[in-house]
Amino acid sequence: MDAIYRIDGNTIITSGRAAGPWHPTMQHGSPPSALVAYLAEYIPTREPMQIVRLTIDLMRPVPVAPLSYETEVLREGRKIQLCAVRLLAEGVVVVSATVLKMIVAPPALPDDIEHPPIDVPPPEQGRPIDMRHDNNPFIGCVSVREVHGGFLSLGPGAIWYRLDRPMIEGQPTSQVMRAAIAADFSNATSAVLDFKDWTFINADLSINLARPPVGEWILLNSEMWLGPDGAGIAASKLGDVNGYFGRAVQSLVIERR
Repeated sequence: MDAIYRIDGNTIITSGRAAGPWHPTMQHGSPPSALVAYLAEYIPTREPMQIVRLTIDLMRPVPVAPLSYETEVLREGRKIQLCAVRLLAEGVVVVSATVLKMIVAPPALPDDIEHPPIDVPPPEQGRPIDMRHDNNPFIGCVSVREVHGGFLSLGPGAIWYRLDRPMIEGQPTSQVMRAAIAADFSNATSAVLDFKDWTFINADLSINLARPPVGEWILLNSEMWLGPDGAGIAASKLGDVNGYFGRAVQSLVIERR
């Protein structure tokens, strides 16, 4: 199939293109993160609402295999909805997430409120890179434009990402899904260790959105900080062509290969 996933009832069929760099049988973190956003968006709300936070815990490696899912409304209110999304492989929870939605009710903001503009070049001015994806199939589904630093280069970086393939067969890829797909590349955008010698797998992904992004390209402007005892974080400002719209943070497990 051309898409990353096909959903048939409660069964999610997974394409081999979902695999990441760790092992051909393990999914990259971006596809299940986007899947969480997709399932959360389809949970009905009393009032029109938008997703403002996704907290995704990667409980176990997500296999390139059939999955099932569970959704649950944890709190239903007039102004917010808190829901849970769980992805399961053979009945075992591999991803556990909570998603916060907030009512769409634009207030009359003061005229002097400033919205943070993009402070790096736009994607069309970025340096395209032809990613080798024989050992990382999912990256072959994504266009990458470097505007500061580089993918898996040492130091902070600013990179634009665009998904070039359908995520869910027969369904459009929403703007929140695009943000989730890009956000999981935070550690690759801000590496401070050589990927040939070290791994820095994220155990979770937290995304906060002030507004939904616009357009196909999502910017990560990222940094990484490491502690002395095997833990670290990768943090990104999320942007689009209109400015910055959110933040993403990953908790990292640091190990020598």
